[in-house]
Amino acid sequence: MFDNIPYKSFCWGLGTTSFRTKNFNKTIEDQLSLLDEFWNTDDNSNYNWNGNNVLQTKYYDFMHEKGFVKGEANNKPKDAREKTSGLVDIGLIDDNRKITGAGAALLEISRSGDFSSDNTLQIDKDSFIYLKQLLKTYNSVNGETVRPFIVLLYLLSKLNYLTLEEYTYLLPLCTSFENTQTILQEISKFRQGNISINEIILNRLMSMDNYQQALDLFLDNDVDEELICTIGMNRKSRNYDKAYFPLYNQLFDLFVNDNTSCALQVFEATKSVKIGKLWRGYLFNTISTKLIEREPLAHIKINEFSNVSNEYDFKVAFFKVMHLMKAKATLSDYLDLNRRYIKTTEVIIFEDDLVKIDIIPKYFFNAVIDQLYLSAYEESELLFDDCDITDISPVLAIDENVIVDGINAEFNVNVVSLDEAYRIVYENRYQRFNQLIDEKFTDDKLIVLLDLFKARNDNEIRNMVTDNADIPTIFEYILGVIWYKVSDRQGDILDYMKLSLEADLLPKTHAGGGEADLVYEYPQTEYYPMHSLLIEATLATETNQRRMEMEPVSRHLGRHLIRTGNMNSYCVFITPYLDINVVADFRSRKTALYYDTQDTTQYVEGMKIIPLDTEVLKRIVSECVKYKTLYTLFDSAYESTLPPHLWYENCLKAVSYTHLRAHETDS
Repeated sequence: MFDNIPYKSFCWGLGTTSFRTKNFNKTIEDQLSLLDEFWNTDDNSNYNWNGNNVLQTKYYDFMHEKGFVKGEANNKPKDAREKTSGLVDIGLIDDNRKITGAGAALLEISRSGDFSSDNTLQIDKDSFIYLKQLLKTYNSVNGETVRPFIVLLYLLSKLNYLTLEEYTYLLPLCTSFENTQTILQEISKFRQGNISINEIILNRLMSMDNYQQALDLFLDNDVDEELICTIGMNRKSRNYDKAYFPLYNQLFDLFVNDNTSCALQVFEATKSVKIGKLWRGYLFNTISTKLIEREPLAHIKINEFSNVSNEYDFKVAFFKVMHLMKAKATLSDYLDLNRRYIKTTEVIIFEDDLVKIDIIPKYFFNAVIDQLYLSAYEESELLFDDCDITDISPVLAIDENVIVDGINAEFNVNVVSLDEAYRIVYENRYQRFNQLIDEKFTDDKLIVLLDLFKARNDNEIRNMVTDNADIPTIFEYILGVIWYKVSDRQGDILDYMKLSLEADLLPKTHAGGGEADLVYEYPQTEYYPMHSLLIEATLATETNQRRMEMEPVSRHLGRHLIRTGNMNSYCVFITPYLDINVVADFRSRKTALYYDTQDTTQYVEGMKIIPLDTEVLKRIVSECVKYKTLYTLFDSAYESTLPPHLWYENCLKAVSYTHLRAHETDS
């Protein structure tokens, strides 16, 4: 029996992999709200969380009752701890799961529903809290302290960007001042082609004493299952590494004994290893067993084993590849979670496989990063506090001149005020948004998405758009993109959509969100008067649609008309499934009075509401119909006297857009 060699962490991670969740912002806000309600119940308020399985079980049942978790957990206390531990890590709740000052500030914003920016960095209020929290958040890695977000800012300031591969595999290796300086140098070498990602990871691992101890043990002993399990240093149990022993034997036969006929046995042996997919990708250039069996030499990649000819060299190669694959699996596992936390700050952009700082934060942080970096390896005593950003570090006092000078340098302009600098950045934001549409939301993809909304294929919708927003929010966002294209990309759609967007300009959902849909403002042209177009959207069907939408849609439009006094404004209602009674109700609004409930002397006589289903919207997209054409169609349909069951089919669904456009051209 070999003595145990302890596993030691070689990287940092934000949060916990058990809190990898969709709708990340909303989930955090919901969790804070649940904890606030739970602790404010008399039955719970006087108990401590730590070591209290009964209370933790009670909280799990409370989450289940509120619909926050589904099914039944095998270990309720553990599940309750895991669902909340990520919020402890970033200081929104304390170890006893009580809401901290920082958490209370975020909860207050969530409940107000007002996430709009109120800071010089031009990020949303909640994102500014997340930014402060991540600047304070620290990890302990083998007795060393590191603040991951400050390290990220430091690398981005020195390198200008990180590729997604560098972000995934190299950034988390920066656990100390020395390691960070080494990684910084090695990234430069990597970009020049002088070192590989795998070599950098292995350099990091082999610099640690436990890996050296394990390699020495491996080289000094005959290989059996027990030895393999010992040098695997599995975090959970030695037994998890038993599958590596047959893999070792098959690899030895293939590469040392030159028995190419056992290549297929190597391929099959990887399937018993938990991270076997990584091994197969490392060893083979195909996933076809038939091809490997037929021509093994043609499908084995050049790798660490390719030039070994004796047991000693093979052992060294096996040890390195074994731990390289384990490390890459761990780092890949942390990628998604780290990215979710970092995106909450709204200052880091992830796009085109590049990671970079958004423009205004870039110049703010670049100006102070050398002083800020001095605290990158220290704990923060303010983690749980709702503090000013300058309390985190005095160097974080925002100098508006630095931002203005940075914008001038970035865009080769000569603005003198912060407002002018904001205008330049806003214009750049629209360039990025238009590029996003061109690449991610072509007409063909928009039509596919409309079909997916109708089928409620939520997983594929999230794959195509984002998983940090719920499906109704994504539906509103996609309708906004469509209407922006319909309107020839004119108008301030990023404001009209009334949605919170991440730094990459994709939507995110808040617990208090979902109130407004889209209000498009149109100036007077030769085709239509000045007016507002309210777009209301729902994925509800049948009875739910009648109950949920008939009153809110007319209420939103009625209030808008009373407030603005512009009776040219109207509403378009869009849904995958259009209920006939919803159509009938909206048509009846043409002659109905709508009163201001606070002042009955204020009212409007009649409202224009145009319902559309997504099949009609698909035609609008596929035929590239523009708004001037639609305005004419909607106006004509509104004046029709057909009954509702004939009106929609004849006035909207069966209309020839080609004929309408030809008529407009003639006129």
